[in-house]
Amino acid sequence: MTTATLHGNTQRGTTPPIITPVTRPISRRSTWGRRILIGLVVSYVTILIAAPLIRLVISAFSKGVQPIFTALSEPSVLSAFWLTLLISVITVLVHTGFGTLTAWVIVRHRFPGRSILNGLIDMPFAVSPVVVGYMLLLVFGRGGLLAPLLDALQIKIVFALPGMILATIFVTLPFMVRELIPVLEAFGVQQEQAAATLGASGWQTFWYITLPAIRWGFIYGITLTFARALGEFGAVLVVGGGVQGSTETATLYIYRALDERQYIGAYSAALVLGLFSLILIMGTDFLRRRGKL
Repeated sequence: MTTATLHGNTQRGTTPPIITPVTRPISRRSTWGRRILIGLVVSYVTILIAAPLIRLVISAFSKGVQPIFTALSEPSVLSAFWLTLLISVITVLVHTGFGTLTAWVIVRHRFPGRSILNGLIDMPFAVSPVVVGYMLLLVFGRGGLLAPLLDALQIKIVFALPGMILATIFVTLPFMVRELIPVLEAFGVQQEQAAATLGASGWQTFWYITLPAIRWGFIYGITLTFARALGEFGAVLVVGGGVQGSTETATLYIYRALDERQYIGAYSAALVLGLFSLILIMGTDFLRRRGKL
């Protein structure tokens, strides 16, 4: 059928033929390949995450429920969990402000050294937390770079809460920034410029225009930062010392309990930390899929 004939039939009210694309049937080889790929991914995640978590649950409940409550109700354990929660909350608050500001500056501004700054943000991914703690000792510890100033001001950083907070802030630095940068880049500047044209202040533009658009990157950044802060071990061990009842966090308690063969206490504390982080991350993802936030 020519174009002219098709045009004439259309004008006379005749429905033109519908051309459907020819689809090839999925071969048996493609089906098996897809199944193998899915099986590999499921096995990979199961071996790395699900299997250890299941084993942890079995070990924690091996002697019943009562030993778990007994172990978790000890004053030293409660103190360790409260210290962990305090450090994590402070870390999240710091990154909520400065992490958002850092992402904003990197995306919205061009300046000398921008690429270097962008690369330094990923440094905590490459540096061992133990090395981070050692670097803090070299700066704030006895004989360190800032030791004379800290001694004069009578400020204690190392083997105290401030040093543990600094260590946790360092190791969690990339999460908020890396979650926000791609969202800000995708959002663009057109709506912000339109708001500024209408007379909105910088704060009004961010609160009513930018923040609603980047809220999921913002929420995920907070979630990942909080979960990572809960599980920090190496840096806080070096810079805090793990003094029971003073600078011992939940992860340091687990380490001490295993060393002292208090297995139920170690398994129980590890189970609480693991389940809390898992619920936090999966809950955020669930709320996003349901559109509740």
